[in-house]
Amino acid sequence: MKGLDLARAYFEAFGMPMLKEQFPHLLPLLAAGLTGSGSECFGYDDEVSQDHDFAPGFCLFLPGEETVSRQEAFRLERAYSRLPREYMGFTRSLMQPVGGPRHGVLRSSDFFREKTGAEDGILTVGQWLTTPDPVFAEATNGAIFYDGPGDVTRIRQGLASYPEDIRRKKLAAHLLLMAQSGPYNYVRCLRHGETGGAQLAVTEFVRHGMQTVFLLNRVYMPYYKWAFRAMRSLPRLSLLAEVMEYLLTTGNDPDMAEEKRAVMDGIAEDVIAELQRQALTKAGCDDLEKHAYSVQDGITDGDIRNLHIMEGA
Repeated sequence: MKGLDLARAYFEAFGMPMLKEQFPHLLPLLAAGLTGSGSECFGYDDEVSQDHDFAPGFCLFLPGEETVSRQEAFRLERAYSRLPREYMGFTRSLMQPVGGPRHGVLRSSDFFREKTGAEDGILTVGQWLTTPDPVFAEATNGAIFYDGPGDVTRIRQGLASYPEDIRRKKLAAHLLLMAQSGPYNYVRCLRHGETGGAQLAVTEFVRHGMQTVFLLNRVYMPYYKWAFRAMRSLPRLSLLAEVMEYLLTTGNDPDMAEEKRAVMDGIAEDVIAELQRQALTKAGCDDLEKHAYSVQDGITDGDIRNLHIMEGA
């Protein structure tokens, strides 16, 4: 059973009845769902995922102390802790997972402040540019099963994707780093006899290439171990996941190196075609670096456009 389905079923079987019976006056103020850290919040969990941090449970989001007092929050925590420990063959652990609790009662302001730096989801340009993609992914993944005031849903919708100028800024940086790492530095490293350096160049090309593909899909790239899985489900350029995986899992002998360089050139061609399809670039060439600067030139906010191109990396 998928963790998200387990959480929803557990909430409907025990969470909502508990709230209606014991805290009906708080129902209009609360939200409940499953979001944050863990493969189950992305729907990526499988049988292997169930060996740790996998249990029936949900997140219960509270507003600030001026609306729901510490005493009421404590009562909710006690009530949550008394919910059945076993459900559908799964048992809730008494130990907290690494990184802190993933279920239970929490202030929505604390959750969004931890993930984005802003408790209301209203971010500065600096926060948009420096907060890692996986963190935004954790703030917006999963599902909200119930939202009395609608505030958690509203904040998540505001964080669902990068503002367009921020997307362009980050695209420009990742395109430039793609251009620098491969095939240019890949080939140069091999000429110097630095096969380890060459493979690092490949890794950098793939990493920034994946970031570019996610940005072109207006989707946050999750934590690296789920990145390929997430990329395969994207509507645009998802087939590049296969060739990027090939780049990472093959050697660098002379014949293979020539093939890998050709693959990198092909990836660049596909990315440029998508940039042009979305009217993100005015450059008419096959040079990723020129397209990077063209993407940046299209930023409408002068302050963001004039930041160093690497500010978006």
